[in-house]
Amino acid sequence: MPRSTLQVSSALTLETRSGHLAGKRWVELLAAIETTQSISSAAKAIKLSYKAAWDAVEAMNNLADAPLVERSVGGKGGGGTKLTERGRQLVETFRAVEQENARFLAAVNARIRNAERDLSLIGKFNMLTSARNHFSGKVLRVQRGAVNDEVELQIAGGERLIAVVTHESTETLGLAPGVEAIALIKASWVMIAIEDDGAPYRLSARNRLLGTVSRLTPGAVNTEVVLELQGGKVMAAIITNEAARELGLAVGVKASAIFKASSVILGVSG
Repeated sequence: MPRSTLQVSSALTLETRSGHLAGKRWVELLAAIETTQSISSAAKAIKLSYKAAWDAVEAMNNLADAPLVERSVGGKGGGGTKLTERGRQLVETFRAVEQENARFLAAVNARIRNAERDLSLIGKFNMLTSARNHFSGKVLRVQRGAVNDEVELQIAGGERLIAVVTHESTETLGLAPGVEAIALIKASWVMIAIEDDGAPYRLSARNRLLGTVSRLTPGAVNTEVVLELQGGKVMAAIITNEAARELGLAVGVKASAIFKASSVILGVSG
């Protein structure tokens, strides 16, 4: 089975009650000190400046319950830097946890068959906006204009939305056929219409989604109308109470949600 392009990963850190003690980079520094017995050689091994290495060592020594690194000056061997027994124990503990974490992640990624699709969907759930209507889909086409671009998006269920965005937005978002995007439409931008004995009508708004009224929530001035669309999605609109009465809206009534292409905000996953 092909490997998913999206994988679950994690970064390990060691924490004390006083705060962050060490992550992988600092543990690599400690391990290099143990191997080289030299702070300068250890710093070079992990591509760190001498000062940054000593700053890290001093910070870890301050936070740890016992010194991790000790430095001897002079003597027959000319002095040097080495790990204490506590420092070696810390490195061994981190390595053991790192191995267990790697085994855990390998098991998780092996079990998740739809990791890319599922985790992408979870990411969309975390998006918070003031727009009542959210639709996920794929870009079908991008038509360049003199100032703005027209983008056609197919959402689940087969419905298509048209959005008008600036050239800059098209480039910044990387909009192109096949790209997954999210369409946001505020409920107050949506008009509701019902057909009179199937008679056609013309409007300047580019988007029209057919559905059935599934819920009406009247307020002091306005009514929230929720349509269940053909693909099982829902579209919410805010209209006046008077308009709701004049249209004869009730649960089960067939209606259309109509909105302009300029009212559609497009976004892409970061």
